[in-house]
Amino acid sequence: MNRAPKSVWRRPTHFFAFGLGSGTVPWAPGTFGTLAAIPFYWMMAELPLGWYLSICFVAFVIGVWLCDKTSHDLGVHDHSGIVWDEFVGYWLTMAAVPFSWEAALWGFIVFRIFDVFKPWPIRWADRRVAGGFGIMIDDVMAGAYAWSTMHLWFWLH
Repeated sequence: MNRAPKSVWRRPTHFFAFGLGSGTVPWAPGTFGTLAAIPFYWMMAELPLGWYLSICFVAFVIGVWLCDKTSHDLGVHDHSGIVWDEFVGYWLTMAAVPFSWEAALWGFIVFRIFDVFKPWPIRWADRRVAGGFGIMIDDVMAGAYAWSTMHLWFWLH
């Protein structure tokens, strides 16, 4: 466990990289980061899909920079408290999923499963891709797996 630095509360880049502070939780910061992403999904859920995906893309691009800058400042490749990647991964999981609390909960569970267990090629990317892009891409991949799972489930039901 990496302890959250005080700079999270002083530097805007660190604050955002740490998921608006949600990554400062001393245990399971990725889970808390994902939970913190849910209210934003709720606000974005009724947007047209193009706008929703545009926000995800911009959040990804900004996230690459935020995560790279923060990890460089802290001297740690992927500090466990950096959870902006969980925000983006969860939002991708929920793309084109009509908002309901049940769907938000299932999306949370499915995303966390793929993010924690990292099936191939997520684990490969997590271990081999460096910098802010590396921090972000494994969660985007987990979000793509979770998105596929969510939509398959909705299609089957």
